[in-house]
Parts: sequence; C-alpha cells; structure tokens
Amino acid sequence: MDFKDYYKILGVEPTADDKAIKAAYRKLARKYHPDVSKERDAEDKFKEANEAYEVLGDAQKRAEFDELRKYGGQHGRPFQAPPGWESRGGAGGGFENGDFSDFFSSIFGNRGGSPFGRGQQQRSPGRRGQDVELELAIFLEETLSKDSKQISFQVPQSNAAGQRTGFSTKTLNVKIPAGVVDGERIRLKGQGAPGIGGGANGDLFLTIRLAPHPQFDVEGHDLIITVPLAPWEAALGTKVAVPTLTGRINLTIRPDSQSGQRLRVKGMGLANKQGERGDLYAQLKVVMPSQSDATSRELWTQLSQHAAFDPRANWSK
Repeated sequence: MDFKDYYKILGVEPTADDKAIKAAYRKLARKYHPDVSKERDAEDKFKEANEAYEVLGDAQKRAEFDELRKYGGQHGRPFQAPPGWESRGGAGGGFENGDFSDFFSSIFGNRGGSPFGRGQQQRSPGRRGQDVELELAIFLEETLSKDSKQISFQVPQSNAAGQRTGFSTKTLNVKIPAGVVDGERIRLKGQGAPGIGGGANGDLFLTIRLAPHPQFDVEGHDLIITVPLAPWEAALGTKVAVPTLTGRINLTIRPDSQSGQRLRVKGMGLANKQGERGDLYAQLKVVMPSQSDATSRELWTQLSQHAAFDPRANWSK
C-alpha cells in the first residue's frame, strides 16, 4: 500500500488552516471535474482531491492523519500502518464519483461520505472502551533506530454491564516515530480497553520520556558532550575519540584550545520529524591532575616562569 500525503495532493502546507484547505480543494475540483476537464487523468485526480478534502476538511480525521504522518510516510512510497491503525469499519459509503482508495480504507475504514454533502456518521452501538495512558521511557539511541520497541501494559476489562472485572496484559511492537521529543504524546488507535456491547475500542496514549544519558545532554535536536582535556592537550592540540549515538569519531583539538569552547560536529545529533539530524557539540573542559609528583611540579614551575601569560589581565584595576 502506498502512502498518500493529502497535503501534497491539495498543494497546501501541513500548517494550513481550514479556509486555505477548502480553497485549495475547490480549485482542484473545478480544474479536474470530469464534466469540464479534458485531461486524460482528470477523473482520478478529481477523486484524489475529494479524498484529500474528506480527511483534511474533517478535524478528527485530520488529527488522525497528522499522527500517522509522524511515522515517516512519504507520498507515493510503500507504507505499512503502525500497530493500532487497522480499519475499525464504520458506516459504509463513498464518493458519488468513486470509492475511497485502499490507503484511506485501511486507515479510516470505508466510512464517511461525499465532501459535497457531509451527513452524520452512523454511530456504533454500545459504549467505547476506556483509553489507556502510558509513559514510555526510551534511550536516545532508540530515537534513531528503525527497529520496533516491544511494550507491555495493563488494559482494564469490563463485563457487559460496564463493571470493571480486572486487567489483562497486552504486548505490542511499537515503531518510535522520527523526531520524538521528551513529553510528546502519541496515540495508537484502538489499542486501549475493549468496547462494551459492540462499541469501539479505546486508544492507547504514549507519553515519551527521553531517558537521561550518562554522556549527552539534549538541546532541542542537538546533543552536547563534555570532552575532558589535559592542560598540555589543550595547549599543544591532539586527537580525541569522541562517543556519538552511532559509534566513535576522531575529533581534532587544535593547539591553544580554550576550556568551555564548543566544537560542532554536523549531523550527529537527534533526528527531527523530517528525518534530518541535529548537530553534536563537543564542549572542551581542561582538567588538572588531582596529584603531581616532584618532577611534574618542577615542570609546572618552569612553565610559569617561561610563559608570559596572565589569566586575569582583563580584570579591572
């Protein structure tokens, strides 16, 4: 199944408001309406525009689609929906000029109606299941991984009368979307508590918590690592094997480097929503030996006598 980016189909930005979306749809509908257009693929483009507006013109469906886009779908590329996004059915229907695409049906179910006259959707009988909230701690390395993360959680169970009967354990393999940040909330549709009397399942909401890393601090999508240097390494220059999330790199320290100085390593930070990575900043820290023998102290004495350097020269008199 190929992913359909409805924003690209309508030619609008993901931040477009309802007015801009409606205007873009009307423009395409006039251009490709089969009764007036002579283009060979006009009917297909007309149906595609209708489908895009069916999603983006509806607040709930648009919110669902925006959540889905976080999983890295690219227009026209093969796409596998993440766990919890299987079709839940719903009222039948379709456009007066054609049915929904396989992509739409697999995500939203074959429901809805023509955007030319939206009616009330048929409600499922019974009561909707309870939503489940879960905090998910992930390591920084996992934000770059394409592997799924297995999670287990407790799901409330109820009888036909809606009375709580206990909990069951549910296990899922979850794909961590690119560009997640600490505190971000992700919805997995239909993975909450079962519905009652034929009602829809509740949803699972995951709140992402980035686990503290022993070496890296996080600033947006950039990473900061402190690189300890001996005084002579800062003075003479050296090469240091610096850890990153994907392995070590050799970082060149130039002579006369200063404590607190930041060296930028491009593209070695965390990924954003578009899959582009931030930077890694190596912050230099000159560290003195905790103990010095007689020979070392003699060398420090000679250096102090030879070097014409006053670290407090800029202090006011």
